Amino acid sequence: MLKDYVRIARIDHWFKNIFMLPGVGLGILMTDPVLGNALWNASIALLSTSLIASANYVINEWLDAEFDRHHPVKQVRPSASGKIEAKYVYLEYAFLVIAGLGLAFLLSSLFLALSIFLLVMGILYNVRPFRTKDRVYLDVISESINNPIRLLLGWSAVTTYVVLPPSSIILTYWMGGAFLMAVKRYAEYRFIDDPKKAALYRRSFKYYNEQRLLLSALFYALSSSFFLGIFLVKYRIEFLLSFPLFALLFVWYLAIGMKPHSPTQNPEKLYRETGFIAYLIFLCIVVAGLFVVDLPWLEIFVEKQEF
Repeated sequence: MLKDYVRIARIDHWFKNIFMLPGVGLGILMTDPVLGNALWNASIALLSTSLIASANYVINEWLDAEFDRHHPVKQVRPSASGKIEAKYVYLEYAFLVIAGLGLAFLLSSLFLALSIFLLVMGILYNVRPFRTKDRVYLDVISESINNPIRLLLGWSAVTTYVVLPPSSIILTYWMGGAFLMAVKRYAEYRFIDDPKKAALYRRSFKYYNEQRLLLSALFYALSSSFFLGIFLVKYRIEFLLSFPLFALLFVWYLAIGMKPHSPTQNPEKLYRETGFIAYLIFLCIVVAGLFVVDLPWLEIFVEKQEF
């Protein structure tokens, strides 16, 4: 049925493209484009990226069918339950790719190249013989690279120069995304609660266990925090005040990941964690405020002292 083909495009996952917005904001602040044009281009970019993301979701669900049958919840997905046909899946994939890249072509060569990069990463992640999702640790690293790609897509949508944002914020995004994915894997592994079944569902689970997943999440969180600290101090000292708030964000998300039936398995359901969402909004307001509030006394933390 048509609804099954719409379902595998996972339109409810389009909210993940909110990770483009900081790139849009940085592009506007650091390159000073015409605001009206920038916002219009950002809207086209958001739709283009959503279509390309859906193309990746379509191929993901189709190629994961044999594995999803071993998952207690995902076994009812249209692909896993045999409700869709290959020819229509590939037709849907082609339509989404053409529509997404067509919109990307209207923006800039850099945006188009990044859009193709996002598609290529979807192929490497899902398609044999690459299928990086089956390889321990590489599964998290290769999927989380979509985070900095989204940041760069937001940036390139509003900038007129072929330049990139600071490498520190790109690496912050990458390692932050890896932390989110590691917590998702941890929550999935605990939910299945059977190492043999978990390995049948996701081959990387043959090598993971709860301890390894938690330790990897800690590594990604520390790496993200390190690069974030560099960005905050280097580009605007006032951001230093937000650092403890970001640290709490990591801890809170990990705490959510430890809950039974954790929504971190399906991030589109995180809206149910109302306290966490409220805190995230508060953090965004604080960061926006620190963009415009000058606190010169904070310079004492970066001034070179003479003895």
